[in-house]
Amino acid sequence: MIQRDFYLDRLIRNMWNGEIKVITGIRRCGKSVLLFDLFYEYLLEQGVKDDHIIWIELDQRRYYKFRNPITLCEYVEGIVAGNSEKFFLFVDEVQFTVKVKDEENGGIEVTIYDMLNELKSYKNLDVYVTGSNSRMLSKDIATEFRGRATQIHVYPLSFAEFYSYIGGDKRDALGQYMLYGGMPRITALENEEDKKSYLTNLYDELYVKDIVERNRIEREDVLNALLDYVASQIGSLTNPTNISNALTSMRHEKINSSLVSAYLSHTMDAFLIEMARRYDVKGKTYFNYPNKYYYTDIGLRNARLNYRQFEPGHIMENVIYNELVRRGYSVDVGVVIERKHTEKIQREIDFVVNSGDRRIYIQSAYQMDTDKKENSELQSLKLTGDFFKKIVIRMDIPHNFYDDNGFFHCNLIDFLLGDAELF
Repeated sequence: MIQRDFYLDRLIRNMWNGEIKVITGIRRCGKSVLLFDLFYEYLLEQGVKDDHIIWIELDQRRYYKFRNPITLCEYVEGIVAGNSEKFFLFVDEVQFTVKVKDEENGGIEVTIYDMLNELKSYKNLDVYVTGSNSRMLSKDIATEFRGRATQIHVYPLSFAEFYSYIGGDKRDALGQYMLYGGMPRITALENEEDKKSYLTNLYDELYVKDIVERNRIEREDVLNALLDYVASQIGSLTNPTNISNALTSMRHEKINSSLVSAYLSHTMDAFLIEMARRYDVKGKTYFNYPNKYYYTDIGLRNARLNYRQFEPGHIMENVIYNELVRRGYSVDVGVVIERKHTEKIQREIDFVVNSGDRRIYIQSAYQMDTDKKENSELQSLKLTGDFFKKIVIRMDIPHNFYDDNGFFHCNLIDFLLGDAELF
């Protein structure tokens, strides 16, 4: 069992806080294991009786009847109502529930939110739900759960979690991680072809089908072309118009930018990709476009392209982005303006990272083996004009150091394992 202490500790801290605990994340990233194995075992160790933990797994056939939220609510109430003992409710993949009419109350429409809010009123019940669709969950938590929910977003394995399980040489482990990513099942597969087959099937048979069915997508061919394009462009600036133009050229048919925008939104709702917005460091404003898109799991990205585009620099940037957001930081793409005579040149900072009122700037540099490459990577950091910490994360240095500019050069493995202090 791979330990997920980062998330388990958050669950433990929020027990009996009066709120519904909503565990979100891409499917197969370990949400169910976190709740039904790790947290369940913790509760048993604390003396909670097994029959006081109510399991409902909505993606399993024997629980299909509970996709009706009224049926689910009545079942749980039958256990906890009038009982002085404490109970825990685990509901897995809550996005499978449906809206129904409550015929006993004038035929009003009832959702899972209504029923969970009703169950939350029981002081002897602590409620936990998981879900893999942000449109139904994370975007609606504040309103649908009336501001009484705690969200815990779970990502695929971080490199630290991955390495703590497989061990061995750190650089070899990082090579595997950058190729196959951090979906937990990967750690149990030893054969290279099995790993590739697993990720490809997971992508096609689970994520794409989920997106198509949930959003009633009519042009699955366009969706697949979009996913291919985004996978090939990680770390590059783009927007729906650019993507639609590229797809139009490749497919020799007009692909509307509004369709691309909608499909992008669906892939983000399914937690398959994430968007990083561009931020004007000196102007302190956001640009509307273009933005950058990153895959939630780099192994899925590589599988999508059939391992044809293994670009270490772009993959490293994606891995760094995932690690930063996993740690809970707010992450943007930075823009600073360099003025040369009458010309204004936009320079990019890979990541502007905020934690409360603290900020750092990060450049991702796979290697800086020439003066030209070094100047290119460092120039944008020099232009910020402030005193926030500036970090260059690299693959080509054996140890960490500060340069003459006061910039901290950090080895990628040290960063990923948490051995280098950021703030």
